[in-house]
Parts: sequence; C-alpha cells; structure tokens
Amino acid sequence: MVLAESVLLGVVLSLPFGGRPGRLGNLRLRGVWLVYAAVLLQIVAFPSGLLPWSTPESAARGLWLVSYGLLVGFAGANLRIRGVPVVVAGLLCNLVAVVANGGLMPADPKAVQAAGLAYRLRNNSITTAHAHVGWLIDRWAVPSWIPLGNVFSIGDVLIALGTVAAVFLALRPPRRPSAVATSGV
Repeated sequence: MVLAESVLLGVVLSLPFGGRPGRLGNLRLRGVWLVYAAVLLQIVAFPSGLLPWSTPESAARGLWLVSYGLLVGFAGANLRIRGVPVVVAGLLCNLVAVVANGGLMPADPKAVQAAGLAYRLRNNSITTAHAHVGWLIDRWAVPSWIPLGNVFSIGDVLIALGTVAAVFLALRPPRRPSAVATSGV
C-alpha cells in the first residue's frame, strides 16, 4: 500500500513543476518479471484467509525471504534510475532486520497498539519488545484514524522517499541545454 501512496505523491508533487503523468511510461524498468514473481510468492506465503489454503510458518518465512530477494534484485537492476538507490537502501535495512530476527519483521508493541492493531504474529510481522537491530524494526505507527493504518520502519521510510523521488524526477520535463553548453564555451 505504501508503494502506491508514494507513487501518487510523486505524481502530485511533480505537477507544479511541469510534471506529466504520461512520462511515467517512458521509464524503462528492467526485470519487471521479478516483481511479479515476488508478489506471487508472497500470495502463496500469506494467503491471509482470503484464499483456500494456508502455508506452514517455516515455508512462509522462506518464501517471503526469497520474494524479498527478488525485490532487491529488481531494484538493483534499476539503480540507474534516480531515487532507486534510496529504495535499495530501504529494502536492505528491512532485510537486515528480518534476517537478524529469524525471518520475521519485528514490530514494537507500542507502535502496533498506536496503529490500532492487535496481533502477536501476522504474516511476516511479529510483535516483540526484544528485537535484534531494534533501530531497523517497525517502530512507528500510522495514526489509527487513517484507514488501513500500519506500523513502519526506517527502511519503509527510505523505500517511500526513494519511490517519491524516482517518480517525481521521471515526470519532470526534459532539461533544455543551457546557452553556455550549446555555444561551446
């Protein structure tokens, strides 16, 4: 959900600067199939009661980690796009937190409560007060009055900022060469 909001914010912020949403189609993304494969693995891992199966916890963790690796690969294949290196930094922050904590993203219990949520284990997230690399875990809450609120980490913030930047920069008008550069001076 945060990714969609970040793309929308990047579009909206670009408009006063001459941004055109149609320019998003000019972005040449490499390895898009990696995203589709990652989403498919996450659906298999976490059907969330919406689909007619359940996945054993250890298999779900493994599938989720593989899916996350695919997303890191996709972002890495697109490092040439301005903003994407920040996305990669965010993905790696989250991955470090997950690996350091046995394949689950720890969430601070106070943040979970502040977001209006109540769970011990949900999909790839676990509420715990004693996590490794605590500064990388889901430690902040989207206010509970915002629909679909959740908890988030510094990695999520970096992913969102990088996505906003990538979209904003992709939608800007092309730069015109300056008079100095065209005159050969």
